Amino acid sequence: MIGAGHALPHGPQKGIHLESHPRKVAVVEDDPSMRKSVVRLLNAHGFATEGFVSAEAFLGRAMLSEISCIVLDVHLGGISGIELWHRLKGAGSKIKVIFITAVDDQTLESKAIQGGCIAYLHKPFPADKLISAVNEALGVSPDD
Repeated sequence: MIGAGHALPHGPQKGIHLESHPRKVAVVEDDPSMRKSVVRLLNAHGFATEGFVSAEAFLGRAMLSEISCIVLDVHLGGISGIELWHRLKGAGSKIKVIFITAVDDQTLESKAIQGGCIAYLHKPFPADKLISAVNEALGVSPDD
């Protein structure tokens, strides 16, 4: 489970290969240990990643043309994950979003899913759920 001790899985990893799929996954999470764990997990599965401490940091530094997917904490300090998603969509961005949250809010979850997010994961979540969601967001088979 990611978010509960932050352990990484062991053994051979399936995922996309950087050479054939150079698309980047941004991780926007204000909890340093959670951000580090998610980045490490995605890297272990062959994904190019970049971590950001806040929505503001993402907006100020991310090369949006290189980002294909965002793993986005719902409740960030400052601009929330939901507000960042609305801003990106309002600007015409096609970046796929996977929300992660420690807060149980069924109304928000329903709105996010209806709005087209790839997944809405509750912390702690199984590592394979995140990997599956990223593979879906990038449109690749886990066996590629």
